[in-house]
Amino acid sequence: MQRILDAMTLAPAYVRNGRLDVLAANQLGRAVFAPLFDASTRTPNIARFIFLDPAAQDFYVEWERLAGDTVALLRAEAGRDPYDRVLSDLVGELSTRSDVFRTWWAAHNVRQHRSGTKHLHHPVVGDLTLEFESMDLTADTGLRLNAYSAEPGSPSQEALNLLASWTAAPHARSATRQGD
Repeated sequence: MQRILDAMTLAPAYVRNGRLDVLAANQLGRAVFAPLFDASTRTPNIARFIFLDPAAQDFYVEWERLAGDTVALLRAEAGRDPYDRVLSDLVGELSTRSDVFRTWWAAHNVRQHRSGTKHLHHPVVGDLTLEFESMDLTADTGLRLNAYSAEPGSPSQEALNLLASWTAAPHARSATRQGD
């Protein structure tokens, strides 16, 4: 899966599980979601970042909507596998450390989000509006590929292009120079 992600050089993408652990990402995905990756000393977890890191409220322009969606995704995952100990531990951690999470978890909202728009405020390139698709990986039950794109010609696309140029593999740049 990492090779497929790495081949996606112009679209930020990552693979996550139902607990919202980001298990793999391409370079552009790491660059776009840098605050998530920078904040984590272990496997990055979207829910932990959203509810426990103050930087998330600056990064996610529509933080409240996204936070509600995150709770609903975790609630749906708990319904699929109510005996998942790691998920129970995550919910316990978030419930004890975030009043907002605890309140919204008690509301029992459940939703699936397979596509939509995310509005981000990237610390380097500024505001990004990205469309996303979330797809089940048939070979790996429980894993989802999230891929993002910007409207062609938009400021968001220009910002993605800039980030992509910064994340280009060093060996690819040197191979290009040698071929000149």
